[in-house]
Amino acid sequence: MRRLFSNPSLAIGLSATLVFALIGLVSLVWTPFPIADIDIGRRFLGPTPEHWLGTDNLGRDMVSLLMSGTMTSFLVAALAVAIGTGVGVPLGLIAAAWGGPVEWLVLRFSDFIFAFPAVIVAILITTLNGPGAINAIIAIGIFNIPVFARVARGGALSIATLDFVAAGRLAGLGNMMIAYRHLLPNIMSLIIVQGTIQMSLGILAEAGLSYIGLGTQPPETSLGLMLKDAQGMFLIYPWLTVLPGIAIVLIVIALNIAGDGLRDAIDPRLRQGQDNVLA
Repeated sequence: MRRLFSNPSLAIGLSATLVFALIGLVSLVWTPFPIADIDIGRRFLGPTPEHWLGTDNLGRDMVSLLMSGTMTSFLVAALAVAIGTGVGVPLGLIAAAWGGPVEWLVLRFSDFIFAFPAVIVAILITTLNGPGAINAIIAIGIFNIPVFARVARGGALSIATLDFVAAGRLAGLGNMMIAYRHLLPNIMSLIIVQGTIQMSLGILAEAGLSYIGLGTQPPETSLGLMLKDAQGMFLIYPWLTVLPGIAIVLIVIALNIAGDGLRDAIDPRLRQGQDNVLA
């Protein structure tokens, strides 16, 4: 723990990430104004004592929208990472533990999913079910599966040849128990670090999907949806676009700094190993 908190990158990145996450969590129980509170007579206001960051084109409070949008972006990204880890990590462990045809099938499955970016998957899902945050979660989560599968497989393969794994096999443990008892615990740090990176990418993906109308839909809001709503007024009221844009940039930077710091704090060798796994 001392090594973790003595890492400047981790301390700065994690602190900033927690601040944004806390702002989002607070929005679940309190915002200065309800995000659905429309007041056309007070639209396009600049900063005032009542509305600290002004109001948007519908008279909604920008602070309230940013708080709720941050929560939505974090929630979508976190659930997408959960899908990726829940499916991808077992697949990667199965590939490493069984090898042979099973490993070949997992790798080809990963290649197949990589061929369809999250936007394409979101378009397909939207065609069937309509746009929404759930569809964005599914689309981003599906794209996360091969990432975590490859990371888990690469990390497990580097451990599978060690003596304690061989001792487990000699003791009569099958492939499933080897993966559960020996491989998974030893790659958890790698999975956690990759999870922070995928969180930042998930927030960007959610913003992109909402911006093109495939993600979060009104009356809910997200940072990407705020950008979409304000895009036609950038030259006249630039702060409507700048504020959510800055929020996205700061959150992504904080998550990436936290991920880099966590990787270096746990084991500096993870940086090179993670790059080789994804390559």
